[in-house]
Amino acid sequence: MASKVYFGDLRTDFHENLQQKLYRLMKTAGAGDIDFEKKFVAIKLHFGEPGNLAFLRPNWAKTVADFVKDRGGKPFLTDCNTLYVGGRKNGLDHLDTAFLNGFSPLSTGCQVVIADGIKGSDEAYVPVVGGEYVKEAKIGRAIMDADVFISLSHFKGHEQAGFGGALKNIGMGCGSRAGKMEQHKSGKPHVREKKCVGCGMCTKICAHDAISITDKKAFIDHNKCVGCGRCIAICLRDAIVNTSDDSAVMLNRKMAEYTKAVVDGRPCFHIALVIDVSPNCDCHSENDAAIVPNVGMFASFDPVALDMACADAVNAQPPIRGTAADEGDRDDHDHFHRMHPETCWMSCLEHAEKLGIGTRDYELIKI
Repeated sequence: MASKVYFGDLRTDFHENLQQKLYRLMKTAGAGDIDFEKKFVAIKLHFGEPGNLAFLRPNWAKTVADFVKDRGGKPFLTDCNTLYVGGRKNGLDHLDTAFLNGFSPLSTGCQVVIADGIKGSDEAYVPVVGGEYVKEAKIGRAIMDADVFISLSHFKGHEQAGFGGALKNIGMGCGSRAGKMEQHKSGKPHVREKKCVGCGMCTKICAHDAISITDKKAFIDHNKCVGCGRCIAICLRDAIVNTSDDSAVMLNRKMAEYTKAVVDGRPCFHIALVIDVSPNCDCHSENDAAIVPNVGMFASFDPVALDMACADAVNAQPPIRGTAADEGDRDDHDHFHRMHPETCWMSCLEHAEKLGIGTRDYELIKI
């Protein structure tokens, strides 16, 4: 049976602004049927990395928080710490980054809580019902303490997952540092020496001191490497690649299982904004040009159907000339695969469907 996915474009006039339209989208999609009264409500989103301007504006988060507060709930914005070097690697830096990018109680009307604590070790061990690769997920404790869970996702490309939508925002994003390591560790990159010029960019981005430069070539120590993939993303020569062909598939399947751990057993609702669709994750300290025109806002109780609808909507758009999606094999009508050929985003949706999280079949309802 197809799941309902609600959609609103970005057209407005003096009767209604974009924040009001998102509020109406949530109400029409049925989010108001959730019992929010006196409930703690986690709103999971990405606060953006310093230097990146593609992340969602705080105004969107305020709209979601206001929706919850209007119904008697106690919302908080949340995310977990990262594996890599950057502005969100510990709870204090993460809060600084959130405030720098505009996410504060003054701008959003609710508190910001880093779910896995100062050092990324405040985690809950959550059974994964039906999990094939993960039996017990390591989830940021504050996320599991919430009574209701809402994901607010910026839909964009991703160098390892293919794209980042609801499932990645939930599965990878809610994992503690140890949880992120568990999801990444099946595939570890290696260096194609013929392409490597020894620039050292990979050594600077590695948070685990796993990369060194010898004889003007990078070397990755797999005993230290956790497979986070940041070196793959930063290499301008495409000299660093995944070791195994199935590592992208394994990553996506583990993300689906982590998502299962987060959403099981409590009310959940999911929102995705298909705007500023950058080629790579908002974890980068920069963002490339948007690859397609802005599409709109989507909402559903089913995160699998939501991701499928968003992917279809992006792939139905013509690539903007001169962007990353305008390069490569033009016969490949999958923008995400064209930009990141070694990824397999469908594997995440297929596995999530198998786990019973949702369905790829959807009915698109425009408001």
